[in-house]
Amino acid sequence: MTTTGLGSVPGDDIREWMRAVLELVDIPFLPELPARPYGDMLSRTVAVLTELAADLQPAGWRLTGGGDARASLDQRRARALLQEDLDVLEEYAYEYEGPLKIQVTGPWTLAASIERPRGDKVLADHGARRDLAQALADGVQQHVAEVRKRVPGAELVLQVDEPGLPAVLAGAVPTASGWSKHRSVDGPGAVELLSLFTTAAPTVVHCCAARPPIEVFTKSGAAGIAVDVSLLNNAAWDQVAIATEAGTTLYAGVVPTTGPIPEPDHAAAPLVRRWRELGLDPELMKQIVITPACGLAAAPSPADARTRLELLRRIVDVVGEAADA
Repeated sequence: MTTTGLGSVPGDDIREWMRAVLELVDIPFLPELPARPYGDMLSRTVAVLTELAADLQPAGWRLTGGGDARASLDQRRARALLQEDLDVLEEYAYEYEGPLKIQVTGPWTLAASIERPRGDKVLADHGARRDLAQALADGVQQHVAEVRKRVPGAELVLQVDEPGLPAVLAGAVPTASGWSKHRSVDGPGAVELLSLFTTAAPTVVHCCAARPPIEVFTKSGAAGIAVDVSLLNNAAWDQVAIATEAGTTLYAGVVPTTGPIPEPDHAAAPLVRRWRELGLDPELMKQIVITPACGLAAAPSPADARTRLELLRRIVDVVGEAADA
């Protein structure tokens, strides 16, 4: 049983956080610091895009219609920040050996967030969203290759963040006017684009929702699923059970990102209780990765976020004892 974080952390000191994640969790990760300009998950993902140019508008990121060579000042700044972060990763982790996780916004959440040159979300155009997904997949391949070059001993894990996919599947993403919703995407269509991202490295798909589309994630080839345990409904737990019994790794978010910091027993209790209610093999519990419920960017301070990451290994001990009971 191991621990990791889900990407975002508070503050603006990448060096401090790079040292921290190498110390505090079993699967270190490249920290995302959204308090910095161009440090949020969407900006980092736009930085990875190839063949597509984008600029930052008051409403968010927008494709500009030009090729990669016509990247805007905003996109170039996002890329420069990512390169600076990779320099820090290389400095602190060059001799590191073991699992190392990087994160990227998934194709569906990106398509539901970024606008086309003439307005409305990329999600509205079947061809545009496929072009966006392909450009992102190509960029992720290059990103993974660069991280492997910078940290030769790393066993890379790719986390694909898809918080927007439940709304995409449900046809709940508003159009630009706000008067209607974008047409829903079916499961096979969602699998088709998501599967572009499961070949670059072992992939875990992250989605904090009451009913994450776990079947979509596993059919796309994801090796792991990352969920907020406190949000899952009964149908979601049934899918968690099916996935884990089929060999998918569960990244169980059990530590809240804000509010009082729980005792290890209290944090572990919902996971252990549900595992037993579902009649799952206790040995499978030992393969779980323990995480915060979601990213920690909303934590009140870096010190608070560190405490929540430190708690993860104490929860591992509790869950391990429950598995052996």
